[in-house]
Amino acid sequence: MPYGPLLIVDDEPQNLAALRQVLSGKYPLVFARNGSEAFAAVERHQPALILLDVQMPDMDGYTVCKLLKSNPQTENIPIIFVTSMGTEGDETAGFAVGAVDYIIKPVSPPVVLARVRTHLSLVRAAQLERSYRDSIFMLGTAGHYNDTDTGVHIWRMAAYAKILAGAMGYGPHECATMELAAPMHDTGKIGIPESILRKPGPLDSDEWAVMQSHTRIGYRILSQSDAPVFRLAAEIALYHHEKWDGSGYPHKLAGTEIPRAAHIVALADVFDALTMVRPYKEAWPVDRAVSTIENSAGSHFDPEMIEVFLSILPRILEVKHLWDQREATGDSEGPNQKQNLR
Repeated sequence: MPYGPLLIVDDEPQNLAALRQVLSGKYPLVFARNGSEAFAAVERHQPALILLDVQMPDMDGYTVCKLLKSNPQTENIPIIFVTSMGTEGDETAGFAVGAVDYIIKPVSPPVVLARVRTHLSLVRAAQLERSYRDSIFMLGTAGHYNDTDTGVHIWRMAAYAKILAGAMGYGPHECATMELAAPMHDTGKIGIPESILRKPGPLDSDEWAVMQSHTRIGYRILSQSDAPVFRLAAEIALYHHEKWDGSGYPHKLAGTEIPRAAHIVALADVFDALTMVRPYKEAWPVDRAVSTIENSAGSHFDPEMIEVFLSILPRILEVKHLWDQREATGDSEGPNQKQNLR
């Protein structure tokens, strides 16, 4: 079982025995007879799900639930009330304090099994989602491990890319996928020597050829997954250095040959790179960065996309301000770790 046991909390031994009979052999179980024992069991066993009685002597189940939900360490544990209190008001009170379900005694074994199975499947889905986002966070970080970029850069430019994608007509789900894929655009830099990534002066022709290979390396790494976000990330990694006039790399694509997602991320990346401090330069003022991007219309970037970017610049700058504040306070973790700022 990829998660903790079920915790059953009830002050009546016959009720504990009834739930044991339904669930034993199918799930690992731990038991508590009151609120105090429930908190101790949660701390010790880290249950995947709690089946909780309402009417108990030391504190009622609503109070137990409310306290568990107020604790960041336990707030995500799903709680199902199992009680003889069956009025609509009782159920409403249960959901109000954070329960995910409400089962009336005497329990029906098929109902208990079905409800437990459903909510455990949601637990597993949530765990997979966290693992998925953690993988994205690690790949994004790995791509800049030996680079001179700050950690904030990849998450801030991803937020820009999401906004620009929405303005370019992408739907909400596509924009969310773009925000997750964008931080992995430089994953291939993990294969570039530190001496090249951190070289303070210009790269010679041989070094530049090695640096350009990061697009292909990133593609080879990310294309090993069939998941949509990694397929998109692989495409972005390969093509984010292509230019509208065909002078980019690795394939010298031009115009609409360049995948739109890669071009969106490239513009977000350039704007952020220009407006951030690097070891070899100061942060450019926004007006200078914007002027440079405007002047790249038809050469580096799609002129139409630049017009859209300029139209949403106030939103971009709002996000920049929020991320700058986070960077100043040392709060620079990615969107899989913190709530997104958009």
